[in-house]
Amino acid sequence: MEELSPTPPTQLRWKPFKTPDSNTSPHNFVQGLRKLGGAGDPKSRHGAAIYIYTFNRPMTDSAFYNSDGDFLIVPQKGTLHITTEFGKMEVSPNEIAVIQMGMKFRVQSEDEVCRGYILEVYDDHFTLPDLGPIGANGLANPQDFMTPVAAFEEINDVHFVIYNKFQGHFFQTHQTHSCFNVVAWRGNYAPYKYDLNKFCVINSVNFDHCDPSIFTVLTCQSLKPGTAIADFVIFPPRWAVAEHTFRPPYYHRNCMSEFMGLINGNYEAKGEGFQPGGGSLHSMMTAHGPDSACFQMASNETLMPKRVAEGTMSFMFESSLSLSCTQWALDTCEVLDGEYYKCWQSLKANFSHKKK
Repeated sequence: MEELSPTPPTQLRWKPFKTPDSNTSPHNFVQGLRKLGGAGDPKSRHGAAIYIYTFNRPMTDSAFYNSDGDFLIVPQKGTLHITTEFGKMEVSPNEIAVIQMGMKFRVQSEDEVCRGYILEVYDDHFTLPDLGPIGANGLANPQDFMTPVAAFEEINDVHFVIYNKFQGHFFQTHQTHSCFNVVAWRGNYAPYKYDLNKFCVINSVNFDHCDPSIFTVLTCQSLKPGTAIADFVIFPPRWAVAEHTFRPPYYHRNCMSEFMGLINGNYEAKGEGFQPGGGSLHSMMTAHGPDSACFQMASNETLMPKRVAEGTMSFMFESSLSLSCTQWALDTCEVLDGEYYKCWQSLKANFSHKKK
């Protein structure tokens, strides 16, 4: 695994991620994993990490399991065919899959090249957020999560590779049969998938811009109440009806680290430069917000009911931990945008002390 940089930059943006020779050099899902950054340590079972993956060939006669934590997989390009000990899942862009610690799985696809994002948590499992005053229904409803139907395969006399991630390092061993020969299972420890189009959006209907926690799909809570090791948040198509309000995300600093990714379309607060398959990281307590073009448009438009983010799906991995970047994310990936800061340079002060 890549070592973490001790002093992360405060604001970063990446163009669409790629691994070296991602379109030409044959590599499977495990070989195409790259760590962008994280915090904590899997040895002490505390922390989180962010990865991107690309692959252009299937995992054949092989499987992978993670001894460090749970994977939340966000496909951006290509449909994943995931085989697990519990059965099979098909996961397309605009869907997510969660595969918990210790579960063996393999990833295949009929698409030529696949790419996506992964959020890993070491402390505990992902759960639905507490709804509080929202009540019983809203956000991601439990009935919309799907687990695999039991399936198995009986393949013997083959060279079968088992990949393992343990304490941040990758290992492999070999056996002569498929590990997906489990004919049935019981209990509630199972992988699952979720269609992001089924998210029930909650939002303001009179004024003000609500905290993005109203868009939380899944969370891994810390021991400190109200503070998450990691949240998975989405910004789906929805209606904006707030009056007397700057509708896009306001300019802010906060005590969370925010990694933004884009599955498709254009992110509403960053119309230019932020591309599907790319990402951005805003470190805690560093000011950020909409770019200049978004500010001008939102400040001058007539506030009528309006569809927001139509044809778009952006997301955020948010953490109370201070995330550091790997050297690969800073130097080797070759898609770091060195001019990200310029999207705010043309913003001007709009206050005047002169009396009318």
